[in-house]
Amino acid sequence: MRITDPRKGRWFGLAGYVESLDPDYEIVVPEDDYGLHAIDILDPSWWAKCLHLTDVYHFHDMIDMLVECGYEKGTTLFGFGYDFRQSNRIDKTLDDLRVKLESAYKASGGKKVNIISHSMGGLLLRCFISLYNDVFAKYVNKWICIACPFQGAPGCINDSLLTGLQFVYGFESFFFVSRWTMHQLLIECPSIYEMLPNPEFNWNQQPVIQVWRKPSEDNEAVKLDVYDPTECISLFEEALRDNELTYNGKSIALPFNFSILKWAADTRQILDNAQLPSSVGFYNIYGTSFDSPHDVCYGSETSPITNLSEVCHTTPEYTYVDGDGTVPAESAKADGFAAVARVAVESTHRELLKDKRVFQLLKQWLGVNDNSQHSMSSSKVMDVSIEPIPIELATRDLL
Repeated sequence: MRITDPRKGRWFGLAGYVESLDPDYEIVVPEDDYGLHAIDILDPSWWAKCLHLTDVYHFHDMIDMLVECGYEKGTTLFGFGYDFRQSNRIDKTLDDLRVKLESAYKASGGKKVNIISHSMGGLLLRCFISLYNDVFAKYVNKWICIACPFQGAPGCINDSLLTGLQFVYGFESFFFVSRWTMHQLLIECPSIYEMLPNPEFNWNQQPVIQVWRKPSEDNEAVKLDVYDPTECISLFEEALRDNELTYNGKSIALPFNFSILKWAADTRQILDNAQLPSSVGFYNIYGTSFDSPHDVCYGSETSPITNLSEVCHTTPEYTYVDGDGTVPAESAKADGFAAVARVAVESTHRELLKDKRVFQLLKQWLGVNDNSQHSMSSSKVMDVSIEPIPIELATRDLL
C-alpha cells in the first residue's frame, strides 16, 4: 500500500474525507494476513523488528496470545485497520467494517463475531452501532472495548491541536513522525476534532485551557485567561490564524478548521444516539493509576504569552487526573451502555494491549484457555482488534 507525507492531507468537507494534496500519492490500508498486519506493529520495517522496538508494537502480543489460545488467522481471527485521519463515521470505513463483519461471520460457518477494540476504534464502533444497529446485532456476539475516549481526551487532544502530538519518545522518536509534522496533520483530521472533550458531559471537573497573557509589550499587567470546552474554540481560532506549511515551494494556510468542527459536532450527536443491541454483550476495560492530561496551561506568570500564535510554539504544562496516561478514566468508563463488566486495570493506554491482567479478562470473557480449542457452546470468531492505522513518513508503504 502507499503512503504520503501527512502534511499533504487536506479536508474536503462535502465528502467528509481527508485527501492528499498530491494526486500521485494515496494511502491504502493493507489487508495482508487477513487484516492483522495493519494492526500488528506500527512500524513493520526490518530494522524495527530486528531491534525489537516494542514501543511500536500494537496488537502484536495480543494476536500471539489469541493464536496460542487456538484462534486461527483467516478462520476465527481477523484484523480491521483504518486511516486514523478520517472521521469515525465516513461511509467508506463503515462499509468496509460491515464487509469485514460479514466475511468473518461467513468464515466461521455463521457464528457471531466477538470484537476487541482499542482507543478510537471504540468510537468507530459506536458510530457503526448508531448508524447500522441491525447489522451490528446480526453479526456481533460480544464487544470488548479497551481504553476508549468515550467523552474525549481533554488534555491530549486540546494540546494536539495547538502544539502537535508525539507517538513515541527517546531514541525511537528519531524514526517516527515529528511533533511539528503531526501538528500540521492533526489540524486537518476530523477524527481529532471528534475526540475533543464533550462539552455536554458532566465532568467531575470541567477541563480547561489556561493561558498566561500580557496584552502587549508596553502593558506590564499579566492575567490568566481560562477557556472551557466551548470557549476554547476562540483560542484555537486565534492561535492558528496564521498557521501555514510550505509544500512544493508554496505556502498553504492551515487555520483552525470550522467546517471540520461542525462535522465533529454532528458526529458527537451520532455517538450520543448509539443504542447497544440487547443481544450484544458489552465489556469495558479502562486504564487507571497513571497521570492523564486534563487541563493544559501555556506560558507562566513570569513568562507570559503576548501573541496567541506563540502558544503553538510553547511547551505546555498539564493538570492531571487518573487514567491511562492519555484518556482519563472518567471518560473511558462513561460508555453509557449496560455493560456486562466494566473493569479498571493499572496500565497505560497502549500497554493495555499487552497487559497480563487484560489477557486474563479476555480469556475469561471469550471462554478460552492457552493451547485450547474454543468451546463449541460459545462464539468461535474473534474478529478485528479494531484500530486506526498510524501514518509514518515513507515513499511507498504505510504500516
